[in-house]
Amino acid sequence: MSNPTTTEIVARAQELYEDLNFTAAREWKDAEPGRKVIGYLPVYIPRELIHAAGFLPLGIMGGGDNLEVIHGDAYYQSYICRIPRSTVELGVSGRVDFVDGMLFPSICDVIRNLSGMWKMLFPEVYSKYFDVPQTYKDEVGGTFYIGEMRELLHDLEELAGRKITDDDINASIAAYNENRQLVNELYALRAAVPWQAPASEAYLIIRAGLALPVQKPSVMLRQYIDAAKAEERPMKDNSKVVVTGMFCEQPPLNLIKSLELSGCYVVDDDFMLVSRWLTKDVPTDGDPVYELSQAFLHHSMSTAAKYEPDLAEKGQFLVRSVRETGAEGVIFASTSFCDPALLDRPMLQNVLKDADIPFIAFKYAENSGQMQPIREQAGTFVDSIKLWSAA
Repeated sequence: MSNPTTTEIVARAQELYEDLNFTAAREWKDAEPGRKVIGYLPVYIPRELIHAAGFLPLGIMGGGDNLEVIHGDAYYQSYICRIPRSTVELGVSGRVDFVDGMLFPSICDVIRNLSGMWKMLFPEVYSKYFDVPQTYKDEVGGTFYIGEMRELLHDLEELAGRKITDDDINASIAAYNENRQLVNELYALRAAVPWQAPASEAYLIIRAGLALPVQKPSVMLRQYIDAAKAEERPMKDNSKVVVTGMFCEQPPLNLIKSLELSGCYVVDDDFMLVSRWLTKDVPTDGDPVYELSQAFLHHSMSTAAKYEPDLAEKGQFLVRSVRETGAEGVIFASTSFCDPALLDRPMLQNVLKDADIPFIAFKYAENSGQMQPIREQAGTFVDSIKLWSAA
């Protein structure tokens, strides 16, 4: 049997991306009695604990641009982002009626409120707001975070009807370590030869993995990386850019494609941070909850939704990303009314100014339809980069 091509792999990933009924997750649950599915919202959840319980962690990334929000608008005011409204729409329309629990990570007040809304709408479904440390001292934030994970484990054990052992968790950590390594390998490939692995394709491959048991997306990632390396694709006269601000409400696929059409090679981003949140392998030979806590405190990605204890370090992750990927500029792309991203942006822009790194900014929504203004703005940015670098 021949190895699949990038076209074939991306086509399968797009099917999963467009399936708002989560058919693959439903089929996984129905395949064996007793299986359960736990949904989670973007940014970060310790999926290893869910997997260790024998459950499927299912990424709920909002409704995207293919979902018409009819009922969801009735539950929220208009001056907030769209993801809570489209997530409620997924719930009340029955698209996630098979999910046995929902986890709402500490992103912002809107997501905190969504966790309460979910409990009222679906009282029979397990629901939890999953908090994270706001201080990074081991004896304070570490102790708190261990307690949060132990509480989640207790709830998962009740749902599973069995004890979740350290061996169970360490085995899950090993599986997610492998998955993160492959995601990082794909990002490294994009940075080195972005024409071989376009951001729009990489996005679909990683996004598809959020709807499957972890071993399957790891296979898909490996197949795509190998196929992308083997195929010859034309190199364009594009500029490398880093895109930031998309850590929660995800961009429509056409937005990423529009950036590429405008002349951008997106070589780094903060899409679906849960896939690469932990920056080093988590040890699998000790107390797994302690090790997951240490990884969060000391080896995790920077984002506006995460407390930054060192003000001197604020924004330096963008500078490092630009230097490491060879990017020529940064695009701030945030959803409308996203307080964490929009409040952080002035500080991050000042850091880029000090580092002499060009940038632009725009806002979007997950159902953005008109891409021409974004494409024109990004194209003008790319042209200005080329003009000034040649001057």
